[in-house]
Amino acid sequence: MQAPLAERMRPKNFDEFIGQEDLLGKEGSLRKLLEKKIVPSMIFWGPPGVGKTTLAGLIASIADRPFFTLSAINSGVKDVREVIQKAESRGLFATGNTPILFIDEIHRFSKSQQDSLLGAVEKGVVSLIGATTENPSFEVISALLSRSQVYVLKALEKADLEKMLTRALNEDKWVKDKKLKIEENEALIRYSGGDARKLLNTLELVAGNIDDGETITNNMVEGLLKNRPAHYDKNGEQHYDIISAFIKSIRGSDPNAAVYWLARMIEGGEDPGFIARRLLILASEDIGNANPNALLLANNSYDAVKKIGWPESRIILSQCVIYLATSEKSNASYEAINKAQMEVRKSGDLSVPLPIRNAPTKLMKDLGYGDDYKYAHAYKSNFVDQEFLPKEIVGEKYYEPGENDKEKRARQLLRLRWPKYGY
Repeated sequence: MQAPLAERMRPKNFDEFIGQEDLLGKEGSLRKLLEKKIVPSMIFWGPPGVGKTTLAGLIASIADRPFFTLSAINSGVKDVREVIQKAESRGLFATGNTPILFIDEIHRFSKSQQDSLLGAVEKGVVSLIGATTENPSFEVISALLSRSQVYVLKALEKADLEKMLTRALNEDKWVKDKKLKIEENEALIRYSGGDARKLLNTLELVAGNIDDGETITNNMVEGLLKNRPAHYDKNGEQHYDIISAFIKSIRGSDPNAAVYWLARMIEGGEDPGFIARRLLILASEDIGNANPNALLLANNSYDAVKKIGWPESRIILSQCVIYLATSEKSNASYEAINKAQMEVRKSGDLSVPLPIRNAPTKLMKDLGYGDDYKYAHAYKSNFVDQEFLPKEIVGEKYYEPGENDKEKRARQLLRLRWPKYGY
């Protein structure tokens, strides 16, 4: 029995790897490092089906390193220690041929399980490669995170998926022998949800259910797949679709829809911490200073959820979701930092104006650091007009208050104090 199409199509070198050009293209930062056979401990963070597991195996092959793999779903501290002992007993790290230990879904490892890796990573007994669909800042212990490089793998674009389909049609013997043609690929790509593995498995399913030489159309794909309902998968397409629907329902101020999608995640066994983190982000991104209490409530909800867990956390999450959904909305803070970061990328490291520079030494004071600085609290209403931006971007405005009661009051104050910004 042959392996699944997704397995057969795994790339054998960087040139065959589809997507992640910033990391693995000809000038990719990670590719340059790996071509020198330098393999630091690293964490791959990205959605399902973008090549995290494939990349780990590819690195081991290119760097000619022994490769051990564990899944966090069914491995414990004992399994980790056994792998480390194998590496030590073979003396591989002493010869410079450090084994690679790949841990899939490392975010599922408990703190004690992650702690068991620390010594081996610090001593160079193994080079750790972890794969996660969750933000490693939350899910990987800080001691391990500080010893690893974090690489973000992006979701595959439509062009990447089309390239993958073309390669499968032209390079896989079984698919080639079927002499298939793809007239329409929209359904194949839509059902894949950006997951390369799911795309190839869907193509294999369709190909196995039609005659040689047939042409694949959207109607054909939908007809074959419509009776295959997807269940909630915490690491699959529905995970991302439902959290997207959940966030958009709150952003759209619909508490009923928001609570429904919350219930879908609860019934699917979603991690309550994941839900609480997304609410914390939303409270700042989509509500912000229209209602500063939203961030406080979301933060307290996050803390409470981490202490309590299921099933009682559902009540806390429901309260928070309904509060956020019915709150006034503003993305002004989110837009402001986006604009400011774009400015920094465009204009580079502009000099800090002399009056607002730090002047801890006599030399710095003699050079004019801090000269003409006006201490705001020494003036009426704790405000005095002075320039805080670099001279090259004087007058640039990044914050535009929203149309809600709190930010309308902020706009009135800014209009009085800073006429140059045109509020």
